[in-house]
Amino acid sequence: MLGRFALVLILVGSVPLCATCFACLWDRDTLAMERQRNPTTLELITGKFLRHSADFYRWRAEDRRERIEAEPSPELYDDLAVALEKVGETKQAIRVMETKASLYPGLYATHANLGTFYVHSKQLDLGLAEITTAIAINPNAHFGRELYQKRLVEYLVSRGHGDHPKLPLSGETPSGMGPVGFGGFLVAIDPEDVPREDPALTIDKAIAGVLGMMKFGNHDSPVLLEALGDLLVSRGYESDGKQLAARAYLKASYEAEELDAQKSYRDKAKNCLRFQTIGGGSNTTLTLAELESQFAEELLDARSWYETIVRKEKGWLASGANVEEAFEREYYAQPEVGSMIAKGPNATLWGVIVAVVAAVSVVLLLAILRQRRNISRKAV
Repeated sequence: MLGRFALVLILVGSVPLCATCFACLWDRDTLAMERQRNPTTLELITGKFLRHSADFYRWRAEDRRERIEAEPSPELYDDLAVALEKVGETKQAIRVMETKASLYPGLYATHANLGTFYVHSKQLDLGLAEITTAIAINPNAHFGRELYQKRLVEYLVSRGHGDHPKLPLSGETPSGMGPVGFGGFLVAIDPEDVPREDPALTIDKAIAGVLGMMKFGNHDSPVLLEALGDLLVSRGYESDGKQLAARAYLKASYEAEELDAQKSYRDKAKNCLRFQTIGGGSNTTLTLAELESQFAEELLDARSWYETIVRKEKGWLASGANVEEAFEREYYAQPEVGSMIAKGPNATLWGVIVAVVAAVSVVLLLAILRQRRNISRKAV
């Protein structure tokens, strides 16, 4: 009698819980939990991170030219080239780096910058050669970010469109159940220049590498945004970032020029949300329209914040202040989109409690059923 009563209790208590777990196998995460695992990712997708205005980079280009005339150094050439690249003068940036290479040969930064500039100008083979040289000079620079920049260029070349890759790079549909796109490319190759490691670790390092490229390169690049989305859904359903991936794909759709590419990215974003609920403990599906509405607010927040930087730098320039020093005094901490969310730890705790209770319920249920089968056999 007691066993039957316990069985009923477990069934009653665990069916709704387990139904939620198995119907939504990989959807327990809230955006807060994803952000805790992937800090700064939403900020880089939206553009809310410490960065300068075009006015600043035009000022820096002139400042560095004057300083090079007075007392040249390798670092001043780097500053000048990057400033030119930031205002869209990539060909001039390449010429500056070529001049630097003739004056100061064999420096890591020269080849790393040249590689990036060549890639941005769609000269992928030249870019790949320069990045490879930079890695040979300093394999651990930027915590290995260049290695994943190299892998990404190799991935672009592998798409078979020469120096003009067609977007999206991958037609694969993200499912959350395995690596896709750039993530699939990374775990499938067997590189000679790095030891073979756990695929999840490879994905984690690649996410950090792509975020670094977005921060120091072009955070609006649909190529980088697609690669980031691919990686975020390739980590495995226990620790992926479906809502962040959907945002990355959506942002890529906003930046892509071709209508077909825009639609494909939106389809990828929508597919990230299959079985995704609006939060831990809910069975209500999170729709693309709902996520896009949230994302619009996040983009507006980021845009407003960046416009403040633009106004302040314009004012500093007009007043003749040292813009670099003024910026460092004003902005000493990275911003966040929204709050990093007070309820985040509670959401994590709730997810853990739900999982533990569900597991214990299933174990007890199986034990009771096994005991009942044993009793039945003895009776026979």
